[in-house]
Amino acid sequence: MSLLSPLLSKSTVIQESRKYPMIHTSCPPLPILCSSSAPDRSITTTETFWERNGLLSGGAYDFEKATTSVSEKLLLSSPKKVTLVRHGLSSWNKEGRVQGSSNLSVLTEAGVAQAVRCQKALAEMHFDQCFSSPISRAKSTAEILWRGREQPLVYLDSLKEAHLYFLEGMTNVDARKIYPNEFTKWREDPVNFCVNGVYPVQKLWEIAREAWVEILYTSGENFLVVTHKSILRALICTALGLGPERFRAIDINNGGLSVFSFNKRGEAMLQSLNMTAHMYTDHTYHY
Repeated sequence: MSLLSPLLSKSTVIQESRKYPMIHTSCPPLPILCSSSAPDRSITTTETFWERNGLLSGGAYDFEKATTSVSEKLLLSSPKKVTLVRHGLSSWNKEGRVQGSSNLSVLTEAGVAQAVRCQKALAEMHFDQCFSSPISRAKSTAEILWRGREQPLVYLDSLKEAHLYFLEGMTNVDARKIYPNEFTKWREDPVNFCVNGVYPVQKLWEIAREAWVEILYTSGENFLVVTHKSILRALICTALGLGPERFRAIDINNGGLSVFSFNKRGEAMLQSLNMTAHMYTDHTYHY
């Protein structure tokens, strides 16, 4: 008997013990027809063991057991699709000033050009209604985007930007010098930024929930929303079930587009975040 035999036998045992167990299932494969490879067909599936037993994640499969509802658990008339747009570059964006809810910051020439790009990029999309903040920089952007459409623009106070009190209109440099504690809190710990007992970011979350209800209970299925960065952050986070402590986890460029789909229970699926291809090319969206 070879001196190596015991070692070989031991090695064989070790290798055998490392083999992964075989998993036997009787379910057939899940057939999928992809609309990107067959444009004339929608995506279709066949029910399998996995679907019947809830092994597919809710958000990824027809919204079953998806995220928290933003429609206060009341059924919507139909599924909805909502496209969110941040206004074009404003005068105070360019000057590095704190904007907040001030109406004094207006679209720059570059901001108008950005709005025109958004309008062209969405020209082939059907929207039942356009909602906008009544603050000038968003209002002007919405007027350009909605040019040539039949329905009147709808202005919602719930889409106004966060009120930042004494910081509004100040350059970021001056605000940091004159109000170092308040400005630092706003920039680095916004959820706890407080003015006279009011927490602007926490209040923004309440207002965002109100905005979602106003938008989603409107007749129609495809909506355009034009507003500001802070309220956009709140809209996106509330739709995804994220709290105000995630305020700075999301950024949206001037003219950036984000798209949500909602099922009839008001549960959201984020389809696109901060799309900006149209800012640099003649891209036209179809979704």
